Amino acid sequence: MKYRLMDILACPYDKTFPLTLVVFEEKTYPERTYSGRVPFCELYCSFRKMNIKDMSNPSQEAPCGECIKHEVVNGILYCPTCGRWYPIKDEIPILLPDELRNKKEDDEFLDKFKDKIRELAPEIASKILKQAT
Repeated sequence: MKYRLMDILACPYDKTFPLTLVVFEEKTYPERTYSGRVPFCELYCSFRKMNIKDMSNPSQEAPCGECIKHEVVNGILYCPTCGRWYPIKDEIPILLPDELRNKKEDDEFLDKFKDKIRELAPEIASKILKQAT
């Protein structure tokens, strides 16, 4: 998943924006370059974890040239409002409604990454992990 996708993702249930991104594994593509409009993102820079409007000079502060080189391979998107979480698996964010999610797959995902969740996001780890069986 490209970091810049976070500029348009919101919780499918309550439309909270931005979601919290926790990255477990990332891939780097040093050969990629960006020469477009800076900042590329309009509202939220997930790479710097800040709103574009909070940058004093976005055209100089936005890290678009660096951001374009990174992809999230595995991670979690977390909604701080409703407490739902969504997996990012093999670079694909899966924002399915509860009734379409596979509980077994979700539990396996959480089991595989539980130590990473605790390490990288201790403030939300218990909220996410309590949803596992």
